[in-house]
Amino acid sequence: MEQQQNPWQIKASALQYDNRWISVTEHQVINPSGGPGIYGVVNFKNLAIGVLAMDEEQNTWLVGQYRFALEAYSWEIPEGGGPLGQDPLASAKRELLEETGLVASQWDLIVQLHLSNSVSDEFGMVYLARGLEQREPQPEETEQLAILRLPFEKAYQMVKKHEITDSLSVAAIQKIKLMMLEGEL
Repeated sequence: MEQQQNPWQIKASALQYDNRWISVTEHQVINPSGGPGIYGVVNFKNLAIGVLAMDEEQNTWLVGQYRFALEAYSWEIPEGGGPLGQDPLASAKRELLEETGLVASQWDLIVQLHLSNSVSDEFGMVYLARGLEQREPQPEETEQLAILRLPFEKAYQMVKKHEITDSLSVAAIQKIKLMMLEGEL
């Protein structure tokens, strides 16, 4: 596929907000049609990391928690942030242990995605974890989690019924279903 040149011209940029997780920059731009405008971009300081854990009987784990930004409860695969510059697999292993108490001996990167590329640079990576061993969960102080072990097919049905809407979770579950249908799992 052919790469296109950037049709946007940035005239000025100003940092509007900054904390340890994100920053927001407002750009004064000339848009692709030649008109003036503004463009706000949320810059993430971590990778989005997700883990779909699957045992030999094709069970998987979901984590339930109240999501502040959504003002709603969410069921999702274990996930969190991985510091930029750190091995994403190390972050995935940490997240799986923290949220479910699981450790895995087999790891495969199954999905890479931009989560909201019209307004942010957030990049996500999702791993399939197998060869599981149960230990004690170690949630962070900001997490009040419910842990659910269920057949993978039930998680897939939850995606189909819109009971799981988290983007990393939907992408991971759909990818695993596709891999199953294609005989890769």
